Amino acid sequence: MSSETKKHNVFVTRVFDAPVERVWKAWSDPKDVMQWWGPTDFTCPLAEMDFREGGVSLVCMRAPEEYGGQDLYNTWTYKKIVPMQRFEYLLNFTDKDGKSFDPAEMGFPAGVPREVLNVNTFKDLGNGKTELTITEYGYTSEEARDTSKAGLDQCLDKMAALFA
Repeated sequence: MSSETKKHNVFVTRVFDAPVERVWKAWSDPKDVMQWWGPTDFTCPLAEMDFREGGVSLVCMRAPEEYGGQDLYNTWTYKKIVPMQRFEYLLNFTDKDGKSFDPAEMGFPAGVPREVLNVNTFKDLGNGKTELTITEYGYTSEEARDTSKAGLDQCLDKMAALFA
């Protein structure tokens, strides 16, 4: 085994039928976040947003009953925000009080890091369309990367429905 663990990053680009201001708001407005955070059939009962550099948001996704119905919490700690263009945040797996833990303790696949750097970039394509690119860094297994990408794709499907 090499001393350097191979990293697998998630990379997703999506074009939305909405102006950049609207797509940006979907990430910062608690009512919006509660509509799209979590994969298909998951709900978001809590989105305490502190969307500013140095701010920490607490979000919860609730699994459907057939997956156990448990609440899964994350914090998003904002590192850099360039309005309507880009923001970077660290996603941590936490309890309801925002205390961080190892995601493997909650049954996540091996290779999901305790802290995931997310970089979101927004591009105004004109004609009321916005390109959003999301990169998640640091997964150490392909399974962890693929699981996260599948969940992210489902979240973005739900976000697209906000703009329909």
